[in-house]
Order: sequence, then C-alpha cells, then structure tokens
Amino acid sequence: MIGLMTTETNFTLEGTTGALNVRTWSGAAPAYAVLLAHGIAEHGGRYDHVAQRLVEDGAVVYAGDHLGHGESAGERMEIKDVDLMVHDLHVVANRVRADHPGLPLALIGHSLGGIISTRFAQLYPGELAALVLTGPVVGGNPAFEALLAMDPMPIVPIDPAMLSRDPATGEAYLADPLVYHGPLTRQTLTAIFASVDVIAAGPSLGDLPTLWLHGENDPLAPYDVTAKAFEHLAGTAFEQKKYDGAMHEILNETNKDEVIGDILTFLRSSVRPR
Repeated sequence: MIGLMTTETNFTLEGTTGALNVRTWSGAAPAYAVLLAHGIAEHGGRYDHVAQRLVEDGAVVYAGDHLGHGESAGERMEIKDVDLMVHDLHVVANRVRADHPGLPLALIGHSLGGIISTRFAQLYPGELAALVLTGPVVGGNPAFEALLAMDPMPIVPIDPAMLSRDPATGEAYLADPLVYHGPLTRQTLTAIFASVDVIAAGPSLGDLPTLWLHGENDPLAPYDVTAKAFEHLAGTAFEQKKYDGAMHEILNETNKDEVIGDILTFLRSSVRPR
C-alpha cells in the first residue's frame, strides 16, 4: 500500500471542559482505526509521520490535542485531573466509532498519553481491540516527584535533549509554536502523580492485546520504574520491547523506523483483519 493517497482533516469536538482539536488521516476503505494520545506539552500533529505509516497499512487515524495542549482550548499545560483528559479521549473514540462503525479500534499512547491510554483501558474495558504504549509514565518519575517536596518548587521545563539522540528532533521541538516550552507547575505534576497512583490501584490490562515499547535511557519515564509498574498492569496478552540506548521519544528516535515497524507488526497480528 506504499504511495497510498492520504487525506488529512481537522475538526473540533466539545470535551469535558472545552473544545478539542482533532486531526485525522485516512486513505480509501480503511480496515481498522487508530486513536493517538500524545505526550505532555506537545500535540497530535507531531505524529504525522506515524499516522502516514499507519494509513499505508490500512488504518484511519485520529489524534486529539489534549485540553490545554496544541490547538485545543484550556490554560496551557494546566492539568487538574488526568481522568478529565481520559474522558476527553473517550469523546474522540466515540467519534471514531460513529465515523467508522464496525472497525476495530487500537489506541497508541505516548508518555502522558500512555498514562491517559492505560487509564482509558481501565475505565472503558472492552472498547479497544489493542493498546500500544510508548514511553508511558505509568510508574511515575521519582526525580520529578521529589520536586513537589521543595518550597518553592524549582522551575523545570522539559529539556529537548531528553527526547532523542537525533538533534533534529530537539530542534524541531523547540521551533514548534504549538509545543508548550514553559515549566511544569506544581498542580500539573501533582495531577500526574495522583493518576499514577490511581492506575496502580486499578485493574490489570487483562486480556487486552498490549504492546509496551520503551527506550533504555529514557530520562522522563525511567525504564526500571516503568517495568515495576507493569508487574501489576501486564495482562495475559502482554508484549514488550526495550530499545538499547534510546531516549524518551522513541517514535522520533534514530531507530524510529524500527519502532514504527514493531507497532505495525503488532497491529497486523492483533487488530488488522488478515
């Protein structure tokens, strides 16, 4: 399906507390649907290269900007309750099902989007055909959590050098006007770590086909801490892979083609009709 014509559109949906910007990518007669949940401070448009590969494989792709992110409404990067973001993602998922009834739906969540996606699977069991988590912060980050004990809390913006070994990734991140480049607030960090605790107290992923992919040297979602969280979360249809030397944004890493290829292989076996 290489060379397939891709149609891209934008529209808005009313979320729990404001308007959500949603991007879509599609080709002719999709065989399955994919919902993308982006990470903290960024937006769905940064996954265009991923969406293009998915469309070539037969998917229709939807990516909503979380509240306070990208082109969606809300105060920039002020997260009060992650479950509100989960409910917003469910609004987008309902739109996918309305637009493409009968298609199996896979969810791909990165970083904060991995937290949101994992919580989605816990709150809405049976709605997904597959789940892919890349660099999910489901185990938290002890270094960032320690900031909450400090008064005043240090100003710590996200360092683009943490994202990828490819310097072009950091340069594009800094130049992107839809990316939030300010510091993480106490309220936002508190909400994120509260959600990590809620996920840990919730059910496992059961029999939902799940693929967890992670960079060995991820500084934002440390691998060992994340692996500990999956001791509880991993269900009966769980697969995982660690990429040697890779950092946080494995979909923008020097081996991104390998990572995207691994996702496509998983989706072909778990979602895409044979």
